[in-house]
Amino acid sequence: MVQIAPSLLAADFAQLGKEVRAVSKAGADYIHWDVMDDHFVPNLTFGAPVIRALRSYTDTPFDVHLMVQNPMRLIDDCADAGADQITVHLEVGQTENLISHIKSLHKKVGLSIKPKTKVADLIPYLPMIDWVLLMSVEPGFGGQTFIPKTLEKIVALKELIGRKKIKIAVDGGINPMTAEACRLAGADVLIAGSSIFHQKSYVQAIKALKGK
Repeated sequence: MVQIAPSLLAADFAQLGKEVRAVSKAGADYIHWDVMDDHFVPNLTFGAPVIRALRSYTDTPFDVHLMVQNPMRLIDDCADAGADQITVHLEVGQTENLISHIKSLHKKVGLSIKPKTKVADLIPYLPMIDWVLLMSVEPGFGGQTFIPKTLEKIVALKELIGRKKIKIAVDGGINPMTAEACRLAGADVLIAGSSIFHQKSYVQAIKALKGK
């Protein structure tokens, strides 16, 4: 069964504690934090202080996605704030150092790629990580349209992973229709913002993404 990670980027920022509790009770498998610096991507969001403030609101694992130019500066703070998994971008470089540092903090490691980055570029790092996050939109803002070629990347990545215990996550433009296509292609985790937080029932929204 596919897992669902609601992205707080689409939540009500004035009610973040309430939102975290609500999606956790509704069946979220992870809480997804998009940490942006207005350099690597053209947006500015939350950081470690907000993550720390919300950690006590749920036991649901926190996946912190560092969409920043210099993730090494933030890894320790995010780990200390309560991240269970930290995801960095292949495109920023220093990938082995970043992975090693996250592991040294006893956190799970995610590696993300933008839509134009080739899946094959991940090959050297697959033995070192727990999670690959395929961006199915250009990162920066929620509510964008899913890029169909992502489905081919899921299939290709599934073949590269083989029997390794690595989860494939997809983020961007996820709704019940694109969720079904991603599930069929082999995705393990779907990260969704608007299609959960902009719905009346979070329970029904999450069920729809799971195909129930």
